[in-house]
Amino acid sequence: MGKQEDFVLRALEERDVRFVRLWFTDVLGFLKSVAVAPAELEGAFDEGIGFDGSAIEGFARVYEADMLAKPDPATFQILPWRSGDGPSTARMFCDIVMPDGSPSYADPRHVLKRTLGNAAEQGFTFYTHPEIEFYLFRDSPTPGVDPVPVDRSGYFDHTAQSQGADFRREAITMLESMGISVEFSHHEGGPGQQEIDLRYADALSTADNIMTFRTVIREVALSQGVWATFMPKPFTAHPGSAMHTHVSLFEGDRNTFFEAGAEYQLSKTGRQFIAGILRHANEIAVVTNQWVNSYKRLLGGGEAPSYICWGHNNRSAMVRVPMYKPQKGVSTRVELRTIDSACNPYLAYAVVLAAGMKGIEEDYPLPREAEDDVWLLTERERKSLGIEPLPTSLSEAIRVAEDSELLAETLGEHVFDFFLRNKRTEWREYRTEVSAFERDRMLPVL
Repeated sequence: MGKQEDFVLRALEERDVRFVRLWFTDVLGFLKSVAVAPAELEGAFDEGIGFDGSAIEGFARVYEADMLAKPDPATFQILPWRSGDGPSTARMFCDIVMPDGSPSYADPRHVLKRTLGNAAEQGFTFYTHPEIEFYLFRDSPTPGVDPVPVDRSGYFDHTAQSQGADFRREAITMLESMGISVEFSHHEGGPGQQEIDLRYADALSTADNIMTFRTVIREVALSQGVWATFMPKPFTAHPGSAMHTHVSLFEGDRNTFFEAGAEYQLSKTGRQFIAGILRHANEIAVVTNQWVNSYKRLLGGGEAPSYICWGHNNRSAMVRVPMYKPQKGVSTRVELRTIDSACNPYLAYAVVLAAGMKGIEEDYPLPREAEDDVWLLTERERKSLGIEPLPTSLSEAIRVAEDSELLAETLGEHVFDFFLRNKRTEWREYRTEVSAFERDRMLPVL
């Protein structure tokens, strides 16, 4: 048993931990949890905790159901909302393995680890910095009733006795008590809409942090009598919730996206990485924007991208190269603006990295920069500039994804097949549902 496992076992005694929650994520990005007593943990480190994989979305077919959850001791944290004056509860993320000890082909965390491993073989570490948006509503969802936001504030508004500000303060305190560093927080553009940005970390830590973040946000919301949602587009007339993510590749301590004197101080590697994301944007959209509602956000205008292009400080572009800060080459990065905050972060970061790496490996040329607000251009102008649209629906994204070698290779056969099968079902159910829009438009006149 290693040092980290020993540290965890000592911490269990010192912190009077009575329950340890083992967390893992299914293929669709939903958090799963099994609680074990501290006495079981030593065995869990060695052998894992057995569970029926057929009960989890996408994990196993019925005839190959037995799986093991092996806790990662590096992710040990006390859960602050479960720790009052009495005994504590802790959590650890798990890797899912087969009974023979091999990694499960259906574990999203393993999909990301495998993709990071491929990049590491070429000397690269992938860093990510997400800006996570979400809405706060006064009550839990009721079918047929429009949700009521907790406030009517707007972008960066400071409001006296604002519930949003109090919420963000408590959530950030809880996140930081769990070792998750927060860089910024503010009110976003929609009523009741908040944004909290996590500090740069390697992509695996970031994905774990995002799963923890969502849980913390929901726990704080419930404790304050409100409801938090990461739904991509809850309102027709207000902005959707994105998860703009700044990404960079490092070789050791050197940021490979930085080149002094280059245009925007962006290196050839950085330009190839952007080119890879752009060329494969339509293929990976089904993962970065995985819900039928995701495409309402992408079609909704504002700062949500609808077209495949890049620009320097151009917030209508899909990929943005932020302004260079003098003497801060280490912070050179690119911002991907398509991802929404309801995605499976393990799969989303895996496919983004795979697309960028393909651009580097095959030396993709970077298309011309989009200097205008892409939304204001005519269709003909966009065509003449070679700017293609992103998928406009989940159905369109599925069709493109089905033929994607990059996606099949990155996700692995099992995740690829299950994910697309699930998305087809979601689209079929959405397409056959009679909506309030149809009733409101047609009942009075037809």
